[in-house]
Amino acid sequence: MFDPDYDLFLAIVEAGSISAAARARGLTTAALSKRLARLELRLSTRLIHRTTRRLVLTPAGRDLHDTLLPLRTALLEAEERVGGGGGPPRGPLRITAPTSFGRMHVIPCLPAFIAAWPEVSLTVDLSDEFVDLLDGRCDLAIRIGARGGPLLGKGLVAHRLGTSRRVLCAAPAYLDRFGAPADLADLAGHRLLATTSQLPWQLDGPEGTVTLAGQSHVRTNSSEVVRELALGGCGIALRSLWDVGEALAAGTLRRILTEYEGSQDVGIFAVHAPLPAVPSRLRAMVDHLAAHLATVAALD
Repeated sequence: MFDPDYDLFLAIVEAGSISAAARARGLTTAALSKRLARLELRLSTRLIHRTTRRLVLTPAGRDLHDTLLPLRTALLEAEERVGGGGGPPRGPLRITAPTSFGRMHVIPCLPAFIAAWPEVSLTVDLSDEFVDLLDGRCDLAIRIGARGGPLLGKGLVAHRLGTSRRVLCAAPAYLDRFGAPADLADLAGHRLLATTSQLPWQLDGPEGTVTLAGQSHVRTNSSEVVRELALGGCGIALRSLWDVGEALAAGTLRRILTEYEGSQDVGIFAVHAPLPAVPSRLRAMVDHLAAHLATVAALD
């Protein structure tokens, strides 16, 4: 059994405040504060600096947190492995997904998962930042990239959930002002829009796979910023159909150079660290996402 005071310490850090952790555990803030103080007394060190606005881990607290996270994960996995994994999915599950894709296609399917597996405690982070899955802070990441490529991460287990068809597109206002490119070479004279990790573009076309180098007209790490700039007539973007399908259907974006699409090697994957035994809650989430995304036409 994992030390209950350690478990509460991790819950406080994950929740970001003692009061939020107390609400999640059905405890009073005063009771949880006393438990934390008792743990600090037991260890003879301050773990968290408390202020009225936020909590800050001390160096000792950070060391303890970084040590306990993988230990708790390993203990839960051992319990499932020894027990045969026959029980229903339960326990903490922390997932991360790209902002746009998560908002549009991950979040909508979570209510059904929560209803089916109420004993799974979900933490969901939407971010375009690359999250390290080997440090024990996150269990599952939704990533879009080529299998074996750098965007999926080295040494991780990847489950393909769908394809990510990507097309070149621009707003009518941009095309009216600058004209539509007649071929790939024309793109050198146009404003391209991409995140800092997306260029150069790999495109499949009549001559096979070609690489298109260039610089984004606006530097950003956010795919949502790229989409909004494209909709605002700021340039040409290579966007996934799951992201811009409605805009294309409405005419607020138009496809250009339709004989070219993003490389078909790029897919949507559920990625996790290699594990001796995959917890049932993790398997359940991967299966749930795969079943949900199989119904999304843009991912075929």
